[in-house]
Amino acid sequence: MSNGRALLTDREREIVAGEADVDDPYRYQTISRVRQRFSRLEGDLEAMEKHGELANEVREIVCIESGQEAEE
Repeated sequence: MSNGRALLTDREREIVAGEADVDDPYRYQTISRVRQRFSRLEGDLEAMEKHGELANEVREIVCIESGQEAEE
């Protein structure tokens, strides 16, 4: 059983990382689909803010693990 995905499926992760043998147009389409998800992420964060700690947990994963401080 699959654990689902965060922003990328396993296949998209391979394509974006350059580990999959696909043609350039398909790679660009995949990257475009991922970027479209970013626009929906703002709404997800707004919903998580209402929960309380969920938004902060996401910020820690995205910001702190990438070497940036999470803004509060």
